[in-house]
Amino acid sequence: MSSLQLFWFILIGVLFAGFFFLEGFDFGVGMSVKTLAKNDQEKDQVIQTIGPVWDGNEVWLISAGGAMFASFPMWYASLFSGYYLILFIILAGLIIRGVSFEFRSGMPGNKKWIWDWTLAIGSFIVPFFFGILFISMIQGMPMDANGDMMARFTDYINLFSVVGGIALLLLCYLHGMNYISLKTTGPIRERAKKYAQTLYWVLYVGLVVFAVLMYFQTDFFTLHPVSTISLLAAIVLLTVAANYCSYTNKELTAFLTSGFTLIALVALLFTGMFPRVLISSTNAAHDLLIANASSSPYTLKIMSYTAIGLLPFILAYIAWTYYIFRKRVKHTEIAGYGE
Repeated sequence: MSSLQLFWFILIGVLFAGFFFLEGFDFGVGMSVKTLAKNDQEKDQVIQTIGPVWDGNEVWLISAGGAMFASFPMWYASLFSGYYLILFIILAGLIIRGVSFEFRSGMPGNKKWIWDWTLAIGSFIVPFFFGILFISMIQGMPMDANGDMMARFTDYINLFSVVGGIALLLLCYLHGMNYISLKTTGPIRERAKKYAQTLYWVLYVGLVVFAVLMYFQTDFFTLHPVSTISLLAAIVLLTVAANYCSYTNKELTAFLTSGFTLIALVALLFTGMFPRVLISSTNAAHDLLIANASSSPYTLKIMSYTAIGLLPFILAYIAWTYYIFRKRVKHTEIAGYGE
């Protein structure tokens, strides 16, 4: 394995981590439209918190997919063909979620409920099926020597993958509650805190179940015991910290720690797979490795120069966007609030 191959494996992990940190709270806000907001004014308020940033946050997913396609074409081909239906469902969720922002803003008040539902459903679908995808992937899928998957329904949908899907869904929802607490004023801000404080106790149970299933359903504890235990401990500690901060009104810290929890989860999955990118459940000799799934050294070299040159400008633009829209969305600014 070369240093460039390792660099691009890490970079893809960073892109997925950035996606879940930033888009994770978008999903949580989208879910809150039907679970937290009590009227049209509160729905408008929470949607305005992500209005300027949600589409930019999705670029991280596109970048991760593009980086995988260019740097690890074998990984990309096996993953996207083997998980075609799962990825199609995720894409459908992203589409109905994306169009709901535009269509909802142009609808009369008595028709907005249609797009409230599409926004909420899309926001539920995407993190749940991403959890299904990643957890089934680390369990291992039946693959042949060419990287072709021959999976059954239960290879995708099983106890561990469903628990993983629910766990990711809940992490995103809590991340969204912390973001709403940070970015709003009025009743919905206090309600978001109360929801988060209650749901963290559900998450604690889910994390225990997740860790136990990971021990029995993967080889992470055997191959990478130190990093696996350390990252699981980090996930728990960050969850406790976020919960504590929600009680003590440290809203920014609660938001950051819930986001770092998602980053730690991505790090756990990628370090556990290393040096593999896809795991075969039928024959370890059929595992797809970083060393044999990548593009040519010349391709990786050119891509590295491009990425290193462009990344600072992209990060600066993202930071500037969040700085410009840093203020809270006040409930008194929403037309018709309280009427």
